[in-house]
Amino acid sequence: HESRQEFYRVRPVKIFYYLEDDTIAVTEPVFDDAGMPQGKLIKRQRLPKDDRGNYWDWRDFNLGKNLTFYGKVFHLYNSDGWTREYMASEGIPLEAPEECPEDPYHTSRIKPLHQQTTRSDYDSLRQFLTMDKKVLRFYAIWDDSREMFGQKRQFIIHYYLVDDTMEVREVRQQNDGFDPFPQLIGRSKIAKDRRAIKDSFPTIILEMSSLEVSEYFTPPDFHIGDTVWIMDRPFFLYDCDDFTRNYYRQTYGVHSMQPVGGVTAPPPPRPDMPLPPFTGLGTLDDSRENCLHLIPQPPKKDVIKFLEEDGNVLRYSAVLESRHPQDEHRKFIITYHINDDTISIYEPPQRNSGVIGGKFLERTRIPKKGEPMVKAGIIDHPEYYGFGDLAIGATVEFFKHRFIIKDAANCVLDYMEYLGIDQFPEDTVESLRDLKMKKDGTSKR
Repeated sequence: HESRQEFYRVRPVKIFYYLEDDTIAVTEPVFDDAGMPQGKLIKRQRLPKDDRGNYWDWRDFNLGKNLTFYGKVFHLYNSDGWTREYMASEGIPLEAPEECPEDPYHTSRIKPLHQQTTRSDYDSLRQFLTMDKKVLRFYAIWDDSREMFGQKRQFIIHYYLVDDTMEVREVRQQNDGFDPFPQLIGRSKIAKDRRAIKDSFPTIILEMSSLEVSEYFTPPDFHIGDTVWIMDRPFFLYDCDDFTRNYYRQTYGVHSMQPVGGVTAPPPPRPDMPLPPFTGLGTLDDSRENCLHLIPQPPKKDVIKFLEEDGNVLRYSAVLESRHPQDEHRKFIITYHINDDTISIYEPPQRNSGVIGGKFLERTRIPKKGEPMVKAGIIDHPEYYGFGDLAIGATVEFFKHRFIIKDAANCVLDYMEYLGIDQFPEDTVESLRDLKMKKDGTSKR
């Protein structure tokens, strides 16, 4: 009743009569977007027939009759087969079924809507639907070197096919001395000749509109190798992207959209960044990362090796080579960590030695003697101590402290044999074999 397209509704319903307690329920099939509540219209109950206390009975039902439930009239036009057989068995034959009248509103919704086709050459909506997000991109050079402090500058010209607008964006280069403005000319429809207007037009207070401009820029006005004057600035077009090249080939049949070489100057060579001298604080890797990154990052590690060799260490016994007599009886345990090639030194406490034992050197990588750490600065690839350099009887220098290797664990030689004896110095392997024979009480043959 709220729609202007309808004057009445035909609402088909189903009436259920329950013989067990003489109750009646009325339901309406649900249609999509019907605009009104549907489903159960009258819940199951005994329905009054009149004001004298009488109720509707199954004997009152027959096809073609009108039944009034709570002020609503329902016309019976058909029934199912079981109902027809039951009524006939009770001596009440049903009348012939009728056709359900059509609902004019529901029928009008099934019919397709009337469609109109607008001329394609005058349809701005079609241009929006077909050309949306399609942009022509040209790479251009503005040569302003003839002016004072002028130079060649690179720009990108975008032409939006959806509304025939264009913009000129600046190619930002690092340390070029210009303010970082993203656009030289904002997106708008640009006239080909801004001066072709009447002298009486007040340009000082009004902007030009389509009434004053005779011609705007269009895609045929752009071609690789030509100079286009935009806002009294010459832009030399030297290249375009693949979409622009394919668009001109398919739309205008232009196949000569090839880039022009030798326009842009090659980038200047990257200046060398020498690393400052090593201060001696921390490790070489940490100092290098602090010089290469504004935000320091941890040095990169071999993650596979770190996980596979986690917890595997090689231990050596050593004494300190010193000219001081109080250092003759000092003993040290050198631990080599295989997972990251670091070395730590521990001094066992000795009673009445006058020296406090404990951690002598924190776990770190130790460069070999003679590496130019302090005087010549940080080097790219310093050579560090490995367990192949720790031979029995050898003298190693760790941060200006000289240690003499005296003993090693049995697993050191076993680990070298596991990796391959050929990878390690022959002197180191022979010293470890001699030590193992001496421990076993056998003589070398």
